[in-house]
Amino acid sequence: MMHANGVYVAPGWLPGGHAQTIYPVFVRRPQVRYRRQRIDTPDGDFIDFDWLATDTAESDAPLVVLFHGLEGNSRSHYALALMAHLASLGWRGVVPHFRGCSGEVNRLPRAYHSGDYSEVGWMLHTLRKLSPHGPLFAVGVSLGGSALLNWLGREEHRASDVVTATAAVSTPLDLAAAGVAIEQGLNRIYSLHFRSTLVPKALEMARRFPGTLDASAIARVDSMYAFDDVVTAPLHGFSGTNDYWQRASSKPWLRAVTVPTLVVNARNDPFIPASSLPTREETSAAITLEQPRGGGHGGFPGRLAWLPLRMTAFFSSGPG
Repeated sequence: MMHANGVYVAPGWLPGGHAQTIYPVFVRRPQVRYRRQRIDTPDGDFIDFDWLATDTAESDAPLVVLFHGLEGNSRSHYALALMAHLASLGWRGVVPHFRGCSGEVNRLPRAYHSGDYSEVGWMLHTLRKLSPHGPLFAVGVSLGGSALLNWLGREEHRASDVVTATAAVSTPLDLAAAGVAIEQGLNRIYSLHFRSTLVPKALEMARRFPGTLDASAIARVDSMYAFDDVVTAPLHGFSGTNDYWQRASSKPWLRAVTVPTLVVNARNDPFIPASSLPTREETSAAITLEQPRGGGHGGFPGRLAWLPLRMTAFFSSGPG
């Protein structure tokens, strides 16, 4: 059905509208084989690209790049589901890891963040050079979707020289709204989950690069707001959390996107208030908004197969 603001709203898929999180450990994960390629970055660090290892895909078959979410990687359940589906289609797939997420410590005092459009841009340009034939599609989940949309909005028409179509899933388009929501009620469980890996990484970075971060302040972190204030902001040139959340939010860039882009957000996402989601008037004509009532954060619609099917159907329907 069509919502009053011009956004497609599907019926609730989950009984009672319960949210699915991005960590459904009870789901059997598909078996996927990867081939890792390490590529040095222009600043002297490295990015690990995990390529879907398939013997059937042609060199000009569509290539789908997945930008993972906060503390995700190529073994995240949504990555495995997408890659398994791509293999069944004879398509190619690759998961580039944001710095610090591939299982190995990076060389420089740098991490990743929701507005990391320059990193996404370098990854996409690198992949376009490595794969000059066939369409290149990009999917971003949660934080990865935010960074991807930031790049699309800033590049405008130039983005079409690199990617054919894109999709952003469960993206925190308004970081301030999401940052407040994740510390409310039971959501604090997920804030604690993220911090359980983010804080140790930051403490290790402070040890390896004295003077870069304040280890005592990191040790006192008790929220994502505090983490962004003492780690994300100083590492990446922001004056603090509020500055980071404002400047890295992707919602203001939606009007500038020119590449066909699917933006999917469940209206019961525990981290992303429905009131913060964009209306049709807040986006460009290139964007397709889908805001189902159910699905939670990356759990559409309560089963693992739906997202890969929706992404590839959208890509298949467009140019290329």
